[in-house]
Amino acid sequence: MVGAFVGAFALLMLSAFTSVLAGGPLSTKRELVNAAYQANVGECLNWERKDLSDAQKVDCGAAHRFEVTGTADITAAYPKEAPFPNAEAWEKISQEHCAQAATTYMAGKLDPEGKYGVSTLNPDEKRWSDGYRQIRCGLQVTAPSGAALPSYGSARTQDQSNVYDPGICLALGEGNTVGDPVECAQPHAFEIVGVVQHPEGEFLAIDKQDAIMSEKCAAIAAEYTGGADLKAKGLLVTWDTRSEKSWAVGSRKANCKIGAVPQGNNLVAWKDSVRNPNGAPLTTANPPQTTSVRPQDEPTGAPLHSESGKSPSESGKPSDSGKPDKPSSSAPTTTSENR
Repeated sequence: MVGAFVGAFALLMLSAFTSVLAGGPLSTKRELVNAAYQANVGECLNWERKDLSDAQKVDCGAAHRFEVTGTADITAAYPKEAPFPNAEAWEKISQEHCAQAATTYMAGKLDPEGKYGVSTLNPDEKRWSDGYRQIRCGLQVTAPSGAALPSYGSARTQDQSNVYDPGICLALGEGNTVGDPVECAQPHAFEIVGVVQHPEGEFLAIDKQDAIMSEKCAAIAAEYTGGADLKAKGLLVTWDTRSEKSWAVGSRKANCKIGAVPQGNNLVAWKDSVRNPNGAPLTTANPPQTTSVRPQDEPTGAPLHSESGKSPSESGKPSDSGKPDKPSSSAPTTTSENR
């Protein structure tokens, strides 16, 4: 995810409603979850527990994990006698019924490589066996693992750039990818040192973005580290770029970051932070960038990641928009270049 997400949407099936909705006495928790099932387009839902037993409607300006973009009744394709869908079937349902709903909800301006992914709230097996066939489509910010991250404000009014607050470290994931936010004391691929806001106007070609980011990220990194000798530490400065598709819907922000010198095309994990402990307080977004919040330890329910074929919006798979698996070849690598 080293910037914009590319690839197929992370289509998240939040089937963990099962334990609360499958039966049992009517309780306050159950009423709250039922309210989530009854959420309308434009409403937002939040929960803290892994089983979603405390899910409820909240103001979209507050922290939330799901924004409803539409509803769909799939009875025609799945009559009462139809078996409960497996993971692949749920993914197909999500693509067919929710991808377009998200694009329509965003008035055609959904960043295909941004921080929002298409998700669904699906009935559990008990409700399915009782003939319940309605799903809720929505948008949510998800970590590469599929864990839902808190978001603030309606997706329709937020900058969709896939960026992190300074001071966030990102794990090295499987397959040479960039993973979830982790404590910087743990092995990680990158440490975010700042965010650059590109100006409005015509799309800047990648080489022009690189020129801007090279200069600005070097200065940001020097301030962040207190002028540390990164080369001596086996580290270098790199950055993200925004694609033309992202630029077209208004995404203008990009991260500056520090990573270990790669081995060929492979990222290398490293530990601890290079932030100057005596430096000025970090400037973070207000409210904070949603991805700066630590995700749940595990995804809620069973996350469905498309492994072949791409949904119309193509998002949710960790990658960098311009340089997917390695720092920029033009990134400064010596202390003098970072001062």
